[in-house]
Amino acid sequence: MTKQTYTWTLFTRLFHILLIISVATAYVVSDFDKLLSLHVAFGYTIALLFLFRVIWGFMDVPYSKFSDFNFTVKELLSYMLNVLGEKKEYIGHNPASSWAIIAMILLAFLTAISGTLTYGTQEGMGILAFMNNTMFQKMEIFEEIHEVFANLFMLVVAAHIAGVLLDTFLHKSDVINSMITGYKKGEAKSVSVTPSQKVFGFVWIIASITFLLYMLLTPSNPLLNDANKRVDYKQEHTLFYEECSSCHTLYPPFLLPRASWAKMMDDLENHFGDDASLDKEDMLSIKSYLLTHSAEYSTKEAAFKILQSMENNVTIAITKTPYWIQRHKEIEKEIFQSKKVGKKSNCKACHNNFENGLLNDKDIKIPKE
Repeated sequence: MTKQTYTWTLFTRLFHILLIISVATAYVVSDFDKLLSLHVAFGYTIALLFLFRVIWGFMDVPYSKFSDFNFTVKELLSYMLNVLGEKKEYIGHNPASSWAIIAMILLAFLTAISGTLTYGTQEGMGILAFMNNTMFQKMEIFEEIHEVFANLFMLVVAAHIAGVLLDTFLHKSDVINSMITGYKKGEAKSVSVTPSQKVFGFVWIIASITFLLYMLLTPSNPLLNDANKRVDYKQEHTLFYEECSSCHTLYPPFLLPRASWAKMMDDLENHFGDDASLDKEDMLSIKSYLLTHSAEYSTKEAAFKILQSMENNVTIAITKTPYWIQRHKEIEKEIFQSKKVGKKSNCKACHNNFENGLLNDKDIKIPKE
């Protein structure tokens, strides 16, 4: 009978399971803007899991401590060159998985840090929401960096999974089973944990699960909190509010650049087919307000995207800006023609708090007939 060695502790195995669930969830929901907060919650959980794993790696737990990892380049090359042939068996981590784990840890932290920066500067949310200001108006750099680290992380994960599957089906390895039972084939000393290590292990797992539940159940927590404030346009500029909202949806000034607002206000006699003329004093007051609160002076993501997409375009219709068209291209025409929406310019039908200057993805609710 083949000797079985107890290699992976309960805590290592539970960490592995929680990590798989968290990474898979964060990856799947990353394509859905409305689920951004969920993506961030699982992203933070991944970072916390790895933080505990780093500490665990410096504790004297056989096979899991970093000093037991095989970082020899010669061993790694030999292991990779024999990937399709007979490979040396390792009770603990083989050279490829040793390097992969370190890469995943580093990339996970870099992804979390860049993600927090993106969440704060671009969305105005989380602990770095204070960075959502004009100093970081060209905010895409953080998102691009975040995507690079995230993609590299997933690439390493994919390579790690491919290696596990190759070992399992080509070399008949029991690596997958060992992460369930803790036992691997081979003769070596079984792992044992001290009382203090057990305490740390329980804290590690319980704290990670508690943290995730806290993030999911309290979206107003500091790490996810939305720092974008509702704007009371009636109080901020009564004339703008009364004149504009009396005829149509009140559009936040940051949704068009200065040139577009100037063009619109200078030709109110031809305001989308109507004569919306005002006394000169009132017109100049509203115009001044719109120009000083236009897209150029806003840190809102929508303002930046609209401004970026328009270039020299001076359209006065928000629904004709390139960014608006791109963002709404997948919405069926029937939605806009429905009784609850009626037309493309009825933004408040789908965007809760639109007339208070909030365009958060999580607030989007497309009406159903």
